[in-house]
Amino acid sequence: MLEFLQGFAYGLFLTCIPWFLVGMVNPSLALPTEHPNRVQVGVRYWLLLPFIAFLLWLTSLWGGFGPSLLGWLSGVVFIAVELPVERRVRRWWKRFRDWRRESYRGEELAREQARRDREAREAGSAVLDPDHPPQDADDVIMALCHAKQALRESGRDDLATQADRLYSRYRHVSALIESRFDASELTFERSRQLIIDVCLGAVDTLHDMASQASSVAGVDSDFVRRRLEREGNQLTVAERVALKRRLQLVDETERHLRDLSARNESALTALDDTAVAMARLDTGRTQAKVSADQALAELRRFIDRAPRYGRHHRG
Repeated sequence: MLEFLQGFAYGLFLTCIPWFLVGMVNPSLALPTEHPNRVQVGVRYWLLLPFIAFLLWLTSLWGGFGPSLLGWLSGVVFIAVELPVERRVRRWWKRFRDWRRESYRGEELAREQARRDREAREAGSAVLDPDHPPQDADDVIMALCHAKQALRESGRDDLATQADRLYSRYRHVSALIESRFDASELTFERSRQLIIDVCLGAVDTLHDMASQASSVAGVDSDFVRRRLEREGNQLTVAERVALKRRLQLVDETERHLRDLSARNESALTALDDTAVAMARLDTGRTQAKVSADQALAELRRFIDRAPRYGRHHRG
C-alpha cells in the first residue's frame, strides 16, 4: 500500500506541470468549473494538487520498498480521469440546486397565491376600483382609492389588497353603527368619528408602504442574486459590495413593509372587534312589540289550541 501511495504521489506531482501549462493556454480544458480562469488553474495545479501529492509522499515514507509502477501509472492518469467525473458531478449538483430552487419558488408562489385567495375571500365582494370609485364614496373611501392606486403604481399589487379589506370593514362597521344608533345621537357621531380616524390612519400607513416600495422598485433582487452566484469569482470587490448592498436595501425595505402591514392588520382587527361589539349591542330599537321568546311561546300555545278551535267551529 505504501509503495502504491509513493508511486501515486510521484505520478500526480509530475502531471501537475503539463496540466498547468494546458490550463494557462485554455482554462476550460484543465478545470471542471462553469467559468474557469487562469487564477483557478494556478491554485489547482500549482498549490492544491502538489500539496496533496506532497502529503501522500510523506505518508508513504514510513515503509515500503520504493514506488510501485501501478501507483505511478494511477497518479499519471488520475487528473485525466478525475476531470470528467468532477464535471458530471458538478453538472448534477447544479441541476439539483436549480430543481430545489424552482421547487422552493413554486412553493412560495403557491403560498402567495393562497394568501391572495384568502385576502380576496376576506375582502368579499367589496373591491375598490381607483379609476371608478363608488358613487356614494366619502372622504375615507376616496382616500383608500388613492392609496390603492399608489401601491399599484409602485408595483405592489399584493399590498394593495389591504385597501380592499379596509374598505370592506369600513362599510360593514358603518352599516352596523347606522343600524344601532340614530344619526342625532352623540354615540353615533362619536363611534363613527373613531372609525374614520382608524381608517385614515391606515390610509397613511398604506401611503408609507407605497413610498417604501417605490424606492426599491427598480432593483431586481433575483437578477442580483443570480449574478452573485454565477459571476461571483469574476466580479471585482467594488461590484460585489455594491450588489450585496442592493440586496441589503431590498431586505431592509421588505422588513419595514412587513412592519407597516402588521400595523394595518391591527387596525383591521380593531374594526372586526368593533363590528362584533356593534352586532351584540342591544339599543332597544326593536320592531316587534314583544320579545322573540315571548312571541315563540305564544305561537306554540296557539298551535296546541288549534284543534279546539276547529271543534268549536263545527259545533
